[in-house]
Amino acid sequence: MIRRNLPVLLVLLALWPLDWALGRALNAYYVQIIVLIGINVILATSLNLINGVTGQFSLGHAGFLAIGAYASAATTLRLGIDSTALLPVSLLVGAAAAALAGLAVGIPTLRLRGDYLAIATLGFGEIIRVVILNTDAVGGARGLGGIPVLAGFGSVYAGAVLCVVALWRVMYSQRGAAFFAIREDEVAAAAMGIDTTRYKILAFVIGAFWAGLAGGLLAHFIGYLHTNSFTFLRSVEIVVMVVLGGLGSLTGCVLAAAILTVLPELLRFGAEYRMVLYALLLIAIMLTRPSGLLGGREILPWRSWNSTPAR
Repeated sequence: MIRRNLPVLLVLLALWPLDWALGRALNAYYVQIIVLIGINVILATSLNLINGVTGQFSLGHAGFLAIGAYASAATTLRLGIDSTALLPVSLLVGAAAAALAGLAVGIPTLRLRGDYLAIATLGFGEIIRVVILNTDAVGGARGLGGIPVLAGFGSVYAGAVLCVVALWRVMYSQRGAAFFAIREDEVAAAAMGIDTTRYKILAFVIGAFWAGLAGGLLAHFIGYLHTNSFTFLRSVEIVVMVVLGGLGSLTGCVLAAAILTVLPELLRFGAEYRMVLYALLLIAIMLTRPSGLLGGREILPWRSWNSTPAR
């Protein structure tokens, strides 16, 4: 057990010296882009469990991101947390709130399939945004400000590492085979004795938990929240990362999240044509690689990360 988790622990310990070094070697703009890559990695890999591995079509991930962000920020402000050492308390509250929302949404909606599920989750995301917009306790239309900036490179990438490792071990375990089976043929999976509804809800709850954690990190990195950051288009951006990386490929999602975070910044030279160029490049990539960058494959061998048999 110790030997299995030692590489992960060493990576986590190396993040804080690296955080110190980056803060002195790069200006704030580049550090911000690197941190946003880490947040998008958490969002893309967590949605991949739902969309890519289990084969469901969710368009409500921005809703879980919003719940995690506002719940975490409200906890920090209410408890008066002003230390990075206590930040995990707020992050876990936000992640747990998002997981509960995932359970509440998953139970009634995951009996739906395909387009019907996408519409239901889209509606959920918009409901969350409108509720927050009209709730003065969390800032309402003016947004929620005054959030202590406690998250940085170290805490964000610690969350990203834990997210990737946890999802990797879930996907490539004996139980993880059930998720892939549901994606391939839900009827056949049910005939083999797999409780498909239970596993779909489980995928939703796990994905929502990590999205909530990403929301808490985002809130404590930016220091200000507004519902304009959690619109339907935000959910679409995360779905694009999953599709571009390759449905079911965890490392593909990591790669796509990095590319799609950096690409808009590289296209700033185009000014008003920046988003047009961005869309054209995405179309070109999907035409040349319709199955995604990795097409469901992984860059690294899973056996070095997990001790349980593959699917």
